Amino acid sequence: MATSCFHALRLRKPRKQPLPIRSFSSYQTNLNSDSENMEKKRFDSLESWSMILESENVETWEASKEDKEEWTADLSQLFIGNKFASGAHSRIYRGIYKQRAVAVKMVRIPNHKEETRARLEQQFKSEVALLSRLYHPNIVQFIAACKKPPVYCIITEYMSQGTLRMYLNKKEPYSLSMETILRLALDISRGMEYLHSQGVIHRDLKSNNLLLNDEMRVKVADFGTSCLETQCHESKGNMGTYRWMAPEMIKEKPYTRKVDVYSFGIVLWELTTALLPFQGMTPVQAAFAVAEKNERPLLPASCQPALAHLIRRCWAANPSKRPDFSYIVSALEEYDECVKEGLPLPSHQRLVGRNYIVDRFKGCISMTSSVTVIA
Repeated sequence: MATSCFHALRLRKPRKQPLPIRSFSSYQTNLNSDSENMEKKRFDSLESWSMILESENVETWEASKEDKEEWTADLSQLFIGNKFASGAHSRIYRGIYKQRAVAVKMVRIPNHKEETRARLEQQFKSEVALLSRLYHPNIVQFIAACKKPPVYCIITEYMSQGTLRMYLNKKEPYSLSMETILRLALDISRGMEYLHSQGVIHRDLKSNNLLLNDEMRVKVADFGTSCLETQCHESKGNMGTYRWMAPEMIKEKPYTRKVDVYSFGIVLWELTTALLPFQGMTPVQAAFAVAEKNERPLLPASCQPALAHLIRRCWAANPSKRPDFSYIVSALEEYDECVKEGLPLPSHQRLVGRNYIVDRFKGCISMTSSVTVIA
């Protein structure tokens, strides 16, 4: 690996000072805190990454024999550049893998916190298992993965324009054209429609997990908290981010794929306003407002009635009243056609899906005869 890609982090030595008199437990707490701070500094040092990844004893991702050669990372082909994003336990670097621009997500697995270590390891395994089986133009492309405790890495395609949240932060409020809103919303909803068709619930859909490429196309990313719908009940506690989280998930009640539809409703509101949802509130205050007071971000008067109606349906308190992504895609495609042809957006009464029509038809038949309707 080219050592010129790495920049060591210099640490100043603290001045020697006499230790104040304190209890052993207090001293031990501060010692642990100092140890954690030093670990975080090492975590941010690219030199520490190079030492780990250049080790001859790298433990590769535990794949099955038929998959192992296909997407196990060849670390001799990986070059790491500058960091461009970070989280509590992860850092994301720009890199080159087999002469291709990539994003390298490094996850630090702490040894001294058993519960955190187990959770992060499970998230890593889940993300790799899901990403490696997903192929769609609106899902970020997985390339390779490896693990060398205490560092795990996931390599994906590089999305040059960053997150949707970064893009919106640069825009004036309410400045996106309807054409742009629909184009971005369609990318997201198509990616989510595909994800749900594969039986996967994202559980953390938000503007920070939606990435933009050179062509300003959106791709859904970050599947660390995602799960197969048949296995989501095994998870404990709520997942995701409070500002985008559905009320049933905030309350830690049983939930379905409709939690992603709720989150999409918040993202669609972001596209229409370019604002952060529940601005001025802390995440906990936002969660309380949603779950206990049934509050939602304020829709601007300038929002197209059809689009406002779709947003309200997506973030309905009752999950059964939220549409599926197949309906959302169809509705947005109809809106998009109207905009391209210079026509006004249709009223929401006209936007009834095929399933709704079939259900109504079934209802009419059942009242008059015993004819079976096959959808």
